[in-house]
Amino acid sequence: MAKVGVVLSGCGFLDGSEIHEATLTLYFLDKAGAEIKCMSLDTLQSDVVDHLKKESIGQERNVLAEAARIARGDIKNIDSSGLDALIFPGGFGAAKNLSNFGSQGVDCKVNPEVESLIQALYEQNKPMGFICIAPVLAAKVLGKYGPTLTVGNDTDTAGALMKMGAKHQECPVNEIVVDKDKKIVSTPAYMLGPTISKVAVGIEKLVDKVLELI
Repeated sequence: MAKVGVVLSGCGFLDGSEIHEATLTLYFLDKAGAEIKCMSLDTLQSDVVDHLKKESIGQERNVLAEAARIARGDIKNIDSSGLDALIFPGGFGAAKNLSNFGSQGVDCKVNPEVESLIQALYEQNKPMGFICIAPVLAAKVLGKYGPTLTVGNDTDTAGALMKMGAKHQECPVNEIVVDKDKKIVSTPAYMLGPTISKVAVGIEKLVDKVLELI
């Protein structure tokens, strides 16, 4: 049974993990018979957003504790040991908590634990999947290797990926982009949307391809 790490960045698309993307990832992994290891950072969120009003509310919340809502409490600190593959759902938490891409763009820094995790899996030649905005993490950490990634057709984010060293390939919501040599798979998900059923098609393909590449 393949053991797949799923890195969550909180709970809620404006300040953490996109809940639909995270849940679909977990569902399709479980459906395929994989062992799932949910992981996150034990640190404060960059901000906390009221998802009804879509505005910051000035609270402090812990990324790991919030991500535990999605994982039903079965979640640990980031750890690469024993993993056969790794998947990052999207949501602005990837650009706010796992990195500061949301505020710094191409000059961003990736959290050291997240950077070490991605680098470790890459050096072990293990497959990784990046959903929605999460490909910015791959571009920043692995840009020197020139991975091929997608964020759909968002020209600004695609431009940022390329400035960080990645290649960008446009992709519809129901498809994936596969860098076979580097074992990196990406899909646009809610970078394009528009609905959960459309997003689900691409995420299922990503999960299946990541497992196939193990």
